[in-house]
Amino acid sequence: MASTVGSVGSFFRKPNPPSAPPAAPPPPTGIAVAGTLPPAPIARRRLSFHGTGATLFGIHVVNVLFIILTLGIYYFWGKTRIRRYIFGESAFDGDRFAYHGTAKELMLGFVKAFVVFFVPIVFLTVVRDVLDVDPTIKGVAALSISILFLMFIPVALVGARRYRLSRTSWRGIRFSFRGPALQFVKIFVLGTVLTGLTFGLYYPFFMTRRQAYMVRHSYFGNERFGFDGRGWELFAPFLLAAVLMLPTLGLSWVWFFARKRRFFWDHTTFGAVRFGSTVTGGALLWLWLVNVLLLVATIGLAWPWVRVRNIHFAFRYLDLSGPLDVERIRQQAQQASATGEGLAGFLDTGFDLG
Repeated sequence: MASTVGSVGSFFRKPNPPSAPPAAPPPPTGIAVAGTLPPAPIARRRLSFHGTGATLFGIHVVNVLFIILTLGIYYFWGKTRIRRYIFGESAFDGDRFAYHGTAKELMLGFVKAFVVFFVPIVFLTVVRDVLDVDPTIKGVAALSISILFLMFIPVALVGARRYRLSRTSWRGIRFSFRGPALQFVKIFVLGTVLTGLTFGLYYPFFMTRRQAYMVRHSYFGNERFGFDGRGWELFAPFLLAAVLMLPTLGLSWVWFFARKRRFFWDHTTFGAVRFGSTVTGGALLWLWLVNVLLLVATIGLAWPWVRVRNIHFAFRYLDLSGPLDVERIRQQAQQASATGEGLAGFLDTGFDLG
């Protein structure tokens, strides 16, 4: 019976085709099959700097001479010349940045900042230290000075960032900062108080909140920057640096600063683009050591070369990965006063790479 079924099955079965050559083995992993494309590598972009210390030194020497001859008034023009040179020599994707600020703006901003902050501080200082008034009034004056100074720094930081970004462009499109100063003042004051009450333990959270605020309110055209870091990620490195401070004679903080720089950049985004930093503690320590030696050996004359070294260092360890759709970015220039920049000039605050 089985043989009969087998015969019937063989009758209805289609004849076997001619034997084909054995199939080729599958290609090794990582080699594209014919007709298909391998996955595209992640696009990584870097900034570049084309300036030289010698050129910057020439600008610096002229600035110093004119500042002396004008009794300090040329300071604002000299500062503007240096910024235009540094921004103009910095490039991304083959196109250079541009700085559009003017010396007149800086000078007027400085005057406004002086009137708004330093005239009241000088007056309160006289009340506290010179005038023969009731001790309660002296106490109120002293408290007012502390409050003004505490508000001075965050207002200066926000104002400087707002002004400098508004005066910076790439491919004709301006940057901008749109964060309200009062919000940052709250973050700064609360963070300062909590850092003091926790004997410094709140510092990583404070720094992360500051960075998040500054980045999330920054724009290039109509596109906003993003930041997704959390203070807890920086807390463990901070504790480790504090524990190792004495055994390493304080050098552990250099590694923490490098970790903080990586953390801030690694959590910064722009659309589908993510920034990244590979800086190490050893590289940062070597940069600082050489900079100090150059400045000491030349009595400060090597400042232009130190500035250029810092820029090259920041760009060398920084990259951007992911697709960058520049075509959909539109101009949204924002108005900004130089008053905050004038405030920042007193403390030389501002924003730098890293």
